[in-house]
Amino acid sequence: MPVIFKRLDVRPLIAKGTEPFATIRARVDSLKTGEGLIVIAPFLPSPLVEKLGSEGFRSSVQHQVDGSWAVNFWRDE
Repeated sequence: MPVIFKRLDVRPLIAKGTEPFATIRARVDSLKTGEGLIVIAPFLPSPLVEKLGSEGFRSSVQHQVDGSWAVNFWRDE
């Protein structure tokens, strides 16, 4: 079954000086079976990858042409 990804661009939050983890956590917690989350960040969010990985999420990372990072998170159901 293909995963349907929702997108969350945290760059505006970070630009305003807001820590984005609470927003990311809320989105992750709202995911249903078969859904994943794409987080767009201005840097590689290694601690987030490690944290969600420890919770059973798989991830893939793509460095974008604009210098941002897109990280896909999903669970194998």
